[in-house]
Amino acid sequence: MAYVFDFTYAHEKPPMELKDLLGGKGANLAEMASVLKLPVPPGFTISTVACREYMTSGWPEGLTAEVDEAIARLEQVMGKHLGDPADPLLVSVRSGAKFSMPGMMDTVLNLGLNDESVEGLVKQTGDERFAYDSYRRFIQMYARIVMGLPGDEFDKMLEASKELSGATSDAGIPAELLRYLVRSFKELVRSYSGTDFPQDPKVQLRQAIEAVFRSWNGPRAVAYRNREHIPHDLGTAVSVVTMVFGNRDDRSGTGVGFTRDPATGRKGAYGDFLTNAQGEDVVAGIRNTEPISVLEDRFPEVYAELLDIFDRLEAHYRDMCDTEFTIEQGKLWMLQTRVGKRTGIAAVRMAVDMTNDPHIRLSKKEAVTRVNADHLDQILHPQFAQVQRTVLTTGLGASPGAAVGKVYFTADDAAEAASNGEKVILVRQETSPEDVHGLLAAEGVLTSKGGLVSHAAVVARGWGKPAVVGAEAVRIEGKQFKVGNTVVREGEFISIDGGSGEVALGEVPLAEAEPPEEFYTILSWADEIRQGKLGVRANADNGPDAANARRLGAEGIGLCRTEHMFFGEDRLPIVRRAILADTPEEEAAALDQLRMVQKADFIKILEAMDGLPVTVRLLDPPLHEFLPRVVDMAVKQATVGLDEEEEKLYAAARLWQEYNPMLGIRGVRLGVVKPGLYAMQVKALMEAVAERISKGGDPKVEIMIPLTVGREEMALAREWVEGAIREVAGEESTYDVAVGTMIETPRAALRAGEIAEEAEFFSFGTNDLTQMTFGFSRDDVEGRMMSTYLEKGLLKHNPFETVDADGVGELIAIAVERGRSARAGLKVGVCGEHGGDPQSISVFAKIGLDYVSCSPFRVPVARLAAAQAVMALENLS
Repeated sequence: MAYVFDFTYAHEKPPMELKDLLGGKGANLAEMASVLKLPVPPGFTISTVACREYMTSGWPEGLTAEVDEAIARLEQVMGKHLGDPADPLLVSVRSGAKFSMPGMMDTVLNLGLNDESVEGLVKQTGDERFAYDSYRRFIQMYARIVMGLPGDEFDKMLEASKELSGATSDAGIPAELLRYLVRSFKELVRSYSGTDFPQDPKVQLRQAIEAVFRSWNGPRAVAYRNREHIPHDLGTAVSVVTMVFGNRDDRSGTGVGFTRDPATGRKGAYGDFLTNAQGEDVVAGIRNTEPISVLEDRFPEVYAELLDIFDRLEAHYRDMCDTEFTIEQGKLWMLQTRVGKRTGIAAVRMAVDMTNDPHIRLSKKEAVTRVNADHLDQILHPQFAQVQRTVLTTGLGASPGAAVGKVYFTADDAAEAASNGEKVILVRQETSPEDVHGLLAAEGVLTSKGGLVSHAAVVARGWGKPAVVGAEAVRIEGKQFKVGNTVVREGEFISIDGGSGEVALGEVPLAEAEPPEEFYTILSWADEIRQGKLGVRANADNGPDAANARRLGAEGIGLCRTEHMFFGEDRLPIVRRAILADTPEEEAAALDQLRMVQKADFIKILEAMDGLPVTVRLLDPPLHEFLPRVVDMAVKQATVGLDEEEEKLYAAARLWQEYNPMLGIRGVRLGVVKPGLYAMQVKALMEAVAERISKGGDPKVEIMIPLTVGREEMALAREWVEGAIREVAGEESTYDVAVGTMIETPRAALRAGEIAEEAEFFSFGTNDLTQMTFGFSRDDVEGRMMSTYLEKGLLKHNPFETVDADGVGELIAIAVERGRSARAGLKVGVCGEHGGDPQSISVFAKIGLDYVSCSPFRVPVARLAAAQAVMALENLS
């Protein structure tokens, strides 16, 4: 199989469908060049296959010959030769994976320059300053990316040159100083590496290609893929593209443009531009940019051509496109396009608008696929509350939402502070791909330089992090920054608003967001798609949470944790009285008090969920959770002593203490030891049902027994429940109450057929089921061990975040099949934290669950993910 493909190669499929082979950048360059016939510099792409082979067994056999042949074809097309001292062909070497990973991998520009060819470039262009600016850029990039040398030393020299010449930007450094910079850069290379800067263009090209291959497994790329759930075995393609120069003169420039605003979704050209610059200057935030609209005055013909291309791209890809372009002495060149990343608000607005756009005409189903879980989360981000605040400065609002945190000035410091539980705002002049771990850890990011398509802006938008960029009044000085006379030191709080661009002093209170109308439109379309196929409930155990869940679209409560009702300050003493009771009468009196308060809680929940199912799980945790910690009581006894009641609590805590409480006396086992607890809870629930019916309500309740592992346990628990129901409702009651169980152990999953003989529904508690299936203690493995397992590829995902089809998902599938074989019409759902995870929901849909249940806040995400999972299954069938 060939490794190398020219942009004009005649593939059997449209290149845009070949991202597995050509990577996103290579596929789209070929699409623009060969299908749309847009002005794309000639070039070729080295496939992802070559990268994968390189990662496993080194440089592929035959690749050198293919690259040499492709370079020869490129030289023939351009009429120039790589490294020619008279008229050199120069190329860029660019990464491009199947999935967009902005800034995470490496690019080298101006390759082919050396001490001889730079003089040829001077003669051909008649512009010494331009030629030596291109050469110093190449050495600087090559040294950092290919040779792995520290970039800071080169940056310091460049800044010193600007100061010496009085230049305000790179474009102002005179030619003689650029010659000096080139010599100094080469000396730096020799000093750090012990070798001279390579002069052979073929060596440069081979090493640059290898550097791009290696960057696939660089720390920032790995961290990004972990965050985005991108597989680590895809590899990257490498595109070799003829150089065009935006730093040629003032009739040249470079920009990044979007066919719609990626922050708001507004239709119309949007982006950043720099005159007399190369592309890295824009995305790296090295210079503060101008809006793309300045082209209308400076380059009117180019601007009209660019807008026409934007329209053609959007119609062709049927989506908002992100582009990179260069103007070289008045001629427009398109360097890249891809479907653009966007904020949550922009995603829902574009999706809805494009159903009405005559050039795109998305269907409702297509519109629903254009929005993802992160988009909905972003929309629900908090905003600044309407209160007085001290605004330090205003920058460019690059990614919406508000964030509050302590200031840190390096990615390492930000990540460390966040790991210690601090809320962090990362403050930088500009961010680079090396800062990705700090961006991931931070609540938001503030930069003093850069534009709306700088690295910080693009990554923050992709991850839903509030970002303010280009806040020029911010002057960073070591571990502090100044705005005028105000100083903010490391560890002090600031607040940022990524919508308005405000930067405020201290901790500004945050308020709930107000989603746009399109948010609700998309969710209503999602509900139509999944109707009758996969329901969405919420986990809620009080009236306000239940009401909020219903407001967010929950179709019932899948898990009401009754133990949460016992931890209130007014409830805990009553629970402890029941535990400490010396006689049956004392215990009964305490349980009766609990029944009254629990009944009041149930009434509020049933009222909020009137007409919708409410699944009530009877008491699950061990009793020691309601008692003081043994060690605390021991310390108090040894230091200040205990009173009589505290002595009783200490004795009870020791009595109920367990070495492994997760596997101890909890769930149904607690009911076996203290059957009065479950009877009390069922009575409270049925009394609440009766009261709601008497007031014209329509309560629908299901009672769930936790942690059963066999038929006999389930049968015994069912007897208690039905006895308590009869005691409240009477023998002749026709009110229907479903009784089921939570499947939380591998044994229960494997014995599901027997358990189903006594249970009318199953609800899978995936948190405990994951712990017991993998033998992992969630509290102990989530740190160092889990991250190591993920980095080494020993696990595809963190199983506490995502259910895999061949892990816990396999057990659930077995249980569902056996349960439904034993009982026709058995209802099955899931109520662990995985119920709000889109990847897990796709697994649950394939298994055939009736519903998922998650926290109220995740309900909109679950509604969307359930619809997308249903569509995926329909497409498969």
